[in-house]
Amino acid sequence: MNKPSSDKPPTCTSCRHYFITYDANFRYGCRAFNFKSARQPILDVIDASGQQCQHFQLKEKKLK
Repeated sequence: MNKPSSDKPPTCTSCRHYFITYDANFRYGCRAFNFKSARQPILDVIDASGQQCQHFQLKEKKLK
């Protein structure tokens, strides 16, 4: 797993499991945990477990 190199918590937008949904009430999704949320999934993970996301994987850069 590619972990962030700094002490800052990972951001969902940098994770390969993050996606935007078509559900207006639950706009953000996480494929690793298989759920949708009204806020960034990392916030729900922290609230539920008290820990940072253990499934964070840095997105690969797309070559043009």
